[in-house]
Amino acid sequence: MSNDQQYDPYANGQQGRQGHPQQGHDVTQTWEGQTWDTQFQPTVQPVARPAAQQQPVAYEAPYQDPYAQPAYEPAYDATAYPTPQGVTYEQQPHQQHQPYAEAPAAPVAYGTPAPEPVAPAPAPPADAAAPGWSSPTTSGNTRITDAQRARAEGRSPVIEPGFQPAALTAVLGLLLAGGAALGSYGLLVPLVLLQGLTAAGWFRLNGMWPARQGIALAFAGGLVADAALLATGRENAAAAILGTLGAWVLLCLVLQLRSHADPDERMYGLMATIASAALTVVAAGHLGADPDTVVVGGVAVAATVVARALPLPGPVSLIVALLAGAGAGIAAGGLNDLGTSGALVGLAAGVCALIGLRVASYDYPSRFVHMTAGIALPLTAAAPAVYLLGRALA
Repeated sequence: MSNDQQYDPYANGQQGRQGHPQQGHDVTQTWEGQTWDTQFQPTVQPVARPAAQQQPVAYEAPYQDPYAQPAYEPAYDATAYPTPQGVTYEQQPHQQHQPYAEAPAAPVAYGTPAPEPVAPAPAPPADAAAPGWSSPTTSGNTRITDAQRARAEGRSPVIEPGFQPAALTAVLGLLLAGGAALGSYGLLVPLVLLQGLTAAGWFRLNGMWPARQGIALAFAGGLVADAALLATGRENAAAAILGTLGAWVLLCLVLQLRSHADPDERMYGLMATIASAALTVVAAGHLGADPDTVVVGGVAVAATVVARALPLPGPVSLIVALLAGAGAGIAAGGLNDLGTSGALVGLAAGVCALIGLRVASYDYPSRFVHMTAGIALPLTAAAPAVYLLGRALA
């Protein structure tokens, strides 16, 4: 047969069926041209295919190692162990092995080990104590204030300022008493400090911060009232205070009407501004009251707030605070012309101081509220009582 003649593996069978003469058994068939080399058997590279699309192939199967690992373990690369030359093996049909019955339908790379089953997380014991805080979250801003946390936990909305603000209130009250003993201008310095703390503390107590314009407006009202009192004298103190208060309420109303905020927010800001300005102006009553009464009132407020901050039961603490205020009033009245009437002034100033302290403790106040409104409101609330009793006992 020539080199260019094409070999047909089924030619012998077809010639027999078609009636062509067959060669005898004693005739040797020879081949001319290139033939297969039986000494070399190439290794077929496996092709990675999805499990759902694999079909039997017609090429020879690769060498099957009798010591290979079982089918359920990860298979190694067949190219790492080529078939040695000169060795032939019986051909075996290509088989598909399914290591697991629940194989994934997604394409999997050749030789990738099957994932191990993940054990479920153990459930917490039923008798475990409930956590004090809520479970953490991974979305949104989870930061909350102390007031919101206390409200969610159902705690009391009243938080007393504590001993440190009470001590600062006592210091400021003693400064007022000492300034009143020196004269009107000596009283002006601690009074301005009291008015500034009152304006800032009231806005922060109402949750409005930063409210620089409102605080500045309320503080300016207090300064105008002080200037009016110094200009007109103590005899016209009531007219100066009420006139300044009326003018400042009108000014706050005009400014809020020009605001472009929502109606509800505008109304809320108007009420907070008017209330802060009113308290700041009313604090100027210390400047218009009798100096001896201011001395007794300042000492009584200092004693009341310190006694209230002591770690005593509620009713007992209240009674002790009032007795301390009355006793301080008697002691301070003995040093000036009031005498025993100082007990009444001290008791009235102590009651007003407790009211102001209660207001500064309401609605889950923050530390900033305690250090501003908690210091100023007891002395500010005592200003009307000091002024009225000073005029009545003079």
